[in-house]
Amino acid sequence: MATEIRRLTFENESANELYIMRDDLLPFSMGGNKVRIAQAFFDDMKHKKCDAMIIYGSRHSNLCRVLANLCFCRGVECVMICSHEEQEDTQATNNTCLIDWTGTQTVHCGKNDIAQTVERVMEELRAQGKHPYYIYGDKTGRGNEGTAASAYAEAYAEIREFEKKQGWEFDYVFCPSGTGATQSGLICGHLLAGDRKKIIGILISSRETKRAVSVISDGVGSYFEKNGYALSEDYEKEIILRDEYRLGGYGKYDDRIRECIRTQYVLNSIPLDPVYTAKAFWGMQEYIKANALHDARILFLHTGGTPLFYDFLAKEGAGNTRC
Repeated sequence: MATEIRRLTFENESANELYIMRDDLLPFSMGGNKVRIAQAFFDDMKHKKCDAMIIYGSRHSNLCRVLANLCFCRGVECVMICSHEEQEDTQATNNTCLIDWTGTQTVHCGKNDIAQTVERVMEELRAQGKHPYYIYGDKTGRGNEGTAASAYAEAYAEIREFEKKQGWEFDYVFCPSGTGATQSGLICGHLLAGDRKKIIGILISSRETKRAVSVISDGVGSYFEKNGYALSEDYEKEIILRDEYRLGGYGKYDDRIRECIRTQYVLNSIPLDPVYTAKAFWGMQEYIKANALHDARILFLHTGGTPLFYDFLAKEGAGNTRC
């Protein structure tokens, strides 16, 4: 499932080299990191002999899009729990339209009602004689972190293989961090490899930072325990999560993100979206400047979100040639 890693045109005065890993080009359901993670969840569901899947996310969710598509292709019943922020724009996105195409049942709830909604949907499916699988474990969203982390613990080997061919190692790997699964998986791969690079997550969600770090920590610990690997007591020092670039929370953005999307499309032919990848890319650029990084080899993991890129074009480009 390897994807392209290539160097980008990157305007800086500090002799840094910027590369990108194009997981948005993974060949299933419009690609993205959630292709890898969805397969890990699906395999775990089958291993546990469950026959219905409960997925969770917002109307922007790439993971829900991919999982709904995967379940439909494999003939597995799927229910999406879709949460909404207060005063959130509830207009459909391209992702929700694609989820609707699969016939996935969508259950809406507020941010404070997720646990109760998960429990209710689980009970309803059991009453139908089903054995439901909730991707995040228990109703509070904990207990299955290691499964999601496994996807990028394995993908880390692709980064190592690229480095081996180049004869050098990246100094930094940046990625968007929402649920934390991708970042925890990369940290697992980094710890197993024993290399020197720093894995830096740019927090794009509205999740409280302390809890976000805790979820990443649980993901690393769960993966190591599940696979019988020894984990050093000080592993949490490898969790670097920056929360100063989220611009008010999940799905919120401003002109800086708009300009980042425009620039990277025309300069490097890369589609970024305002919810995940553009915010993380802009955050990475700000981090590089704020920390005066120089002579560094940097990798940005493009985690996908192509349907959201087109949402951005439709919203920002309506009647505006300077979208």
